[in-house]
Amino acid sequence: VQLQASGGGLVQAGGSLRLSCVPSGSNVARNVMGWYRQAPGKQRDLVASILSGGTTNYADSVKGRFTISRDNVKNTVYLQMNSLKPEDTATYYCYFGLIMRYWGQGTLVTVSS
Repeated sequence: VQLQASGGGLVQAGGSLRLSCVPSGSNVARNVMGWYRQAPGKQRDLVASILSGGTTNYADSVKGRFTISRDNVKNTVYLQMNSLKPEDTATYYCYFGLIMRYWGQGTLVTVSS
């Protein structure tokens, strides 16, 4: 499984971005998928996940602002990020799978104050 992530960029605080992730070689509904993020000098933390059954999970820091979803037809998982804050600045990594985990290449999100 290869993951292609996109959608990062530079945005002002309060703005929005949508990240996308496509798992080549598998289907988004077949396994858990989600997003981690890593800021410079910090550990990689879970942001959001979506199980094969559709259950979603969010880090407390993004609840109410971020929404993870998937489009089974387009075979894509999305992370809609609203009300962005400077502390959301990080490289965002999508992942696929639980026991055997695959990672995307990372997409940089920069939120200016």
